[in-house]
Amino acid sequence: MPAGALAQSTAVAETADGNSEIIVTGTRTTGRTRLDAVSPVDVLSGEALRRQGTTEVATALASVTPSITFPRSSAVDGTDSIRPATLRGLSPDQTLVLINGVRAHTSALLNTNGSVGRGSAAVDLNTIPSVALDRIEVLRDGAAAQYGSDAIAGVVNLRLREARSGGGASVTYGKYITDVDTARGSRKERDGGTVTAAGWQGFALGSEGFLTLSGEYLNRNPTSRGDFDPRKAPIRVRSRFGDPEVEQYSFYANAAHPLNSDGWELYAFGGYQHRDSASAATPRIVGGTGSNANASADALASLYPDGFTPLIAVRSTDFTTTGGIRGEVSGWKIDINASYGRNQLRFNTNNSGNATYGAASQTSFYDGRLTYDQLVGGIDVAKELPLGAGTVNIAFGQEYRREGFKIAAGEPDSYNRAPGAAAALGSGAQGFPGFQPSNEVDAHRNNFSTYLDIEAKPVEQLTLGIAGRAESYSDFGDTATGKLSLRYEFAPWFALRATGSTGFRAPSLQQQHFTSTASVLTDGNIVETGLFPSTSAVGRALGGQALRPEKSRNLSAGAVFRAGGFDLSIDAYQIKIRDQIALSENLSGAVVVRRLRDEGITAVTAGRYFLNGIRSTTKGIDVVAHYRAATAGFGTFDLTAAGNFNDIEITRAPGAATITSSTGTAVLPIFSRQRIVSFEQGTPRTKVVGTVDWSLQDLGVTARASYYGDVTQPSSNGFAQDDIHTGRHTIFDLEARYQVVKNLNLAVGANNLFDTYPDFVKLTSSRGTALNSTGLVGFPYYSPFGFNGRYLYGRISLSW
Repeated sequence: MPAGALAQSTAVAETADGNSEIIVTGTRTTGRTRLDAVSPVDVLSGEALRRQGTTEVATALASVTPSITFPRSSAVDGTDSIRPATLRGLSPDQTLVLINGVRAHTSALLNTNGSVGRGSAAVDLNTIPSVALDRIEVLRDGAAAQYGSDAIAGVVNLRLREARSGGGASVTYGKYITDVDTARGSRKERDGGTVTAAGWQGFALGSEGFLTLSGEYLNRNPTSRGDFDPRKAPIRVRSRFGDPEVEQYSFYANAAHPLNSDGWELYAFGGYQHRDSASAATPRIVGGTGSNANASADALASLYPDGFTPLIAVRSTDFTTTGGIRGEVSGWKIDINASYGRNQLRFNTNNSGNATYGAASQTSFYDGRLTYDQLVGGIDVAKELPLGAGTVNIAFGQEYRREGFKIAAGEPDSYNRAPGAAAALGSGAQGFPGFQPSNEVDAHRNNFSTYLDIEAKPVEQLTLGIAGRAESYSDFGDTATGKLSLRYEFAPWFALRATGSTGFRAPSLQQQHFTSTASVLTDGNIVETGLFPSTSAVGRALGGQALRPEKSRNLSAGAVFRAGGFDLSIDAYQIKIRDQIALSENLSGAVVVRRLRDEGITAVTAGRYFLNGIRSTTKGIDVVAHYRAATAGFGTFDLTAAGNFNDIEITRAPGAATITSSTGTAVLPIFSRQRIVSFEQGTPRTKVVGTVDWSLQDLGVTARASYYGDVTQPSSNGFAQDDIHTGRHTIFDLEARYQVVKNLNLAVGANNLFDTYPDFVKLTSSRGTALNSTGLVGFPYYSPFGFNGRYLYGRISLSW
């Protein structure tokens, strides 16, 4: 729901002390500051996001917010290009993202590989250029009763610039200059060169309206951080394990115009992004023997005598638009709006081949596309009324949402097998086989919701809140959530706050309908194996059921201290989730094949699907301390220290699947230790960020230190000794700025100044298991701060 439109229409607001920003997230009452809120809210200015080497919103947000992490995974197909962020270590799709208070649409991509966030379809934060943002508000509390599905971990509200005049432009160039130390040796790398050109301009619409236009162009070269490959002489780095190559351009607009003198106005905002990215799959070597043999690479040796590395190209087009009208009738604030968003991903595999065609194979393939779209319409009504010596704010509204998800097949050679091809040869394009006609999907659903949100201040010191929401989905039915909140100010410098709520997350259309299979040759027949919907014939034969919504219970309690330019907040939380959705293990074997044959399914030999059944408990503490001081001769100091201390425990996991066929029964693991460890230890349990921002006349310096606790990348064989660990590390960032003349600024800086890496992947574990036999990966791709090393950059900025 577009709560922000009701709460406030100006882009920046501060109280008299200059450090307590007015918020619009988590409350529908006007004038609340982040320190007066009943729930913890971080307010991050656009300037703080842009005073970094990166222009990616997700990366910048994670660098300044301890509760958010943004792993830079690699070698996980489309997730290399569409990376998800996490809040409080929970699944990326358990955080709701809003733009100006209106629900944003998710990416069409379903993360199905071994990255953090496996099984989720989340909002791609990097579709919005940082130059378009005035600020970001992060609500660290369950808010499904206020905003609907997904707000289990919290809410991220992206607030766009609002300007009638002025403008600015900047050009940033940076490059990784780093020393790479892997298990097999050391080397220097100078790669990842990135240029970003961005600008914005405000225009007056009439006497009071505004139009703000923003745009950004980014071009980034790939990075390579794999180890030396020992499988073939000469020993060298053959993989491209790192960031993908990216070229993208983005545009955003934000506007409002009064209709009359009664305060009614029209507003609209929206954006478009086109992104071309190319990530690398596993390198294929020719002439390998034993465990290094690759029949598909040998079959394509006439095309690639020295082997090849397939490149997975993803073309993303993302579009969103929102329009509405808002005003007052008899003191009741009314906001009526509609929003439409769409994301389409087109996949190509390049520098590859279909091994079953040998020398006659083409080398580039169109693999198909995924499309997700969302239509949202809503009305919000609110009014503040007297309540004894205080006030009560009553808000209510309704929302309609329609979602769609489509899979379109690729060209035949991207998935076909040539007649008579050997069974050992992989089907379709090496690296990323195309979607087949049997994978095509065109699914839709709609839901209708209504909510009531009451926030009362019966006396000045006390704030009480109650919210309730009911939703009805066309696919799985109805759900209801509620929230209670309390804040009491014992003194102007000290307050306590607490909340209790229930929440939910509807299973995404991608989780319900995504299908991806590969053809293999079994007993002379071409059959399929892969991921199937849980309610498909294959899914039901293997025990699949219709997915249910995830449910949560959130509790939080905290304290706020403030004195002059200093403020401190401490918030403890517990989040219990049941019916959590996850991707099963691949179910295969003779009994599985027989079971499928018993059901009349002869073209499939194995499969996996999404299922409910996980219960988890997340406990933690968030601490945020801030101090701002203006001195007479030494400039202004803005100091922030913040930490997130988080622990996740899986308290219940799905048991083994019992598959019964006409010839026997098999008990197969359906949720492995690997998935449990990924949930519990795939993000840092401790993250602490300290920032110093200093300015004196024309000079400015920002220094930041970020500590990350150890993260575990679980082994696939079930042995803890074979897990890979990132280790505990502190990353230091530094930026210096100088205003040359009134409208011209120069900045130079370094992200990861001291060239810190996660612990490299060892050759063998303590029990002798080979962890790095191919040299494909040099570092854990679960690393919460990536594995690219030192990044040096410069920026030229103009303002007018």
